[in-house]
Amino acid sequence: MHTSSRFSQKIVLVTGAAAGIGEATAKAFAHEGATVVLADINPSGANVAKAISDLGGQAVFQLCDVSSKESVHSLFDMIHQHYGRLDIAFNNAGLEFEAAKLAEGIDETYDKIMAVNVKGVWLCMQQEIRTMLKNGGGAIVNTASVAGLGAAPTMSIYSASKHAVVGLTKSAAVEYAKKSIRINAVCPAVIDTDMYRRAVNDDPKKAATIHAMHPIGRVGRAEEVAAAVLYLCSDAASFTTGITLPVDGGSTSI
Repeated sequence: MHTSSRFSQKIVLVTGAAAGIGEATAKAFAHEGATVVLADINPSGANVAKAISDLGGQAVFQLCDVSSKESVHSLFDMIHQHYGRLDIAFNNAGLEFEAAKLAEGIDETYDKIMAVNVKGVWLCMQQEIRTMLKNGGGAIVNTASVAGLGAAPTMSIYSASKHAVVGLTKSAAVEYAKKSIRINAVCPAVIDTDMYRRAVNDDPKKAATIHAMHPIGRVGRAEEVAAAVLYLCSDAASFTTGITLPVDGGSTSI
C-alpha cells in the first residue's frame, strides 16, 4: 500500500474518519506508512479501517462521540494501551446541518453544533497535547472552515463554532510552540462529499451556484484537503504553527 514512508512509524489519530474528508485523510496517512487510529460516532468507520487493512495498511477503528469526555478518554485509554504514544492528530469530526437565520435558530441546534465542533475539538486536543508532551512533541491539525474566517449566512452557529476552532488552534499553538507541538487548522470551502451531494442532488441550479462561489470553478475534493493536512503534519512544515490554511478554490480571496 505504501508509496512513500513519509509517516512510517507514526501513530496518527483521525476523528470523523467514517466518511468524507476524514476517510480520505485516514487513507492518505496509511498510504504513506502511518498506523492510523480512526474514530467516529458512525460505526461504518470500521469499514474504512478494514479497507485500509485489506490493502496492507495499519488501521484500527474505535467508536467515539467526541462531545463526550468519557468517550474521548476511552479512546485515549485504547491509544495509550496499544501504542503508548501519539504523533499526529487530525480533529475532523464536525456537524453542519444548520439552515436558518440567526433569529430563527433554536437551542437544540446550537447545543449540538457547539458540543461537537467546539467542545469535541477541545476535549480531543487536551488528550492529544497531554500525550504529545510525554512523547516530546507532535503535530495537530483541526478542521475549521472558510466559515471560520468570515460570514456564513443562515449558518451563524456553525460559523461561530468554526471561528472558535480557529481560536483554539491559534491559542494552543502559541502555548505549546516551545514544546515541539505544532498546531494548525485547515479551512475548507465546499467539498464534494456525500453530504454535499445530498444537498444538490435534487437541485442542479444549487450546484451551479455553489460551483460559481469558487473562482477555480468547482468544489473541492476530499483528497485535496487530505493533502493539505498531510503537509501540515509533515517535516516540510516544521516552521509552521498557528496558521489557518484555506483549501477553498480561491473563495476567500474574493
